[in-house]
Amino acid sequence: MAHKEHNYAVTVRWTGNRGTGTSGYRDYDRDHTIEAAGKAAIAGSADPAFRGDAARWNPEDLLVASASACHKLWYLHLCADAGIAVLAYVDDAQGTMIDSPQRGCFKEIVLRPRVTIRAGDNPSLAEQLHHAAHEQCYIANSVNFPIRCEPVIEIASE
Repeated sequence: MAHKEHNYAVTVRWTGNRGTGTSGYRDYDRDHTIEAAGKAAIAGSADPAFRGDAARWNPEDLLVASASACHKLWYLHLCADAGIAVLAYVDDAQGTMIDSPQRGCFKEIVLRPRVTIRAGDNPSLAEQLHHAAHEQCYIANSVNFPIRCEPVIEIASE
């Protein structure tokens, strides 16, 4: 099968100029918008630890969300192919970042999806498909730190 290339175009627009630009470290806001054609803008900033606005999404939040969403999309696809009906899916994902003087980086992301499947479907297979989803996940295949998955499979009451 030939490789397909997919391209993604976004615009990150800094909106934090208070009038004097970056004249000093404390003289500007870290606020920005993340935009893409045909989509609602996302209000972004830095993490509050880095003088950002806690009410806005920061790059670290978005990285954890991207890993979680990519895994979920693959998982739902694989379940549908395997005949497992997923009725609910909630992931309380968490990322750990190390901020060091030399170089900051993510240490890991832990996905904790709680999945409800249809009564009569195979819970063991539903759990195994998380491993297959991880192997397929574009985000997990693109980062240089581990993404672990600790799924909980629940069976819907009949």
